[in-house]
Amino acid sequence: MTAYAIAVLRPTPPVHPDVLEYIERVQGTFEPYGGRFLSHGKPGEWVEGERLGDLVVVGFPDLAHAHDWYASPAYQEILPLRADHIPGELVFLEGVPADYDASRTAAVMRSA
Repeated sequence: MTAYAIAVLRPTPPVHPDVLEYIERVQGTFEPYGGRFLSHGKPGEWVEGERLGDLVVVGFPDLAHAHDWYASPAYQEILPLRADHIPGELVFLEGVPADYDASRTAAVMRSA
């Protein structure tokens, strides 16, 4: 099942040189795990609630690949380049199958 790494980041100018190095290197850390950028550093169009930060979304073949990427020596080596300068959160989210029907989920919840 497709999985997503979703980061909400709150950068503040000026951009630290370490962050630029992180940006240059990060894609090479997730590509071996089937990861690819779906959105990178976009502010998003917040239609409900308050804007929390810039968004980064990376897609992976499944949660195992996302976890393996995050734990990889290559990513752990560069993580401080960003984390030391830009606060934020990262969440892994598993997608749903192509035939997913939310009404079935509602029916299960009603019967519980």
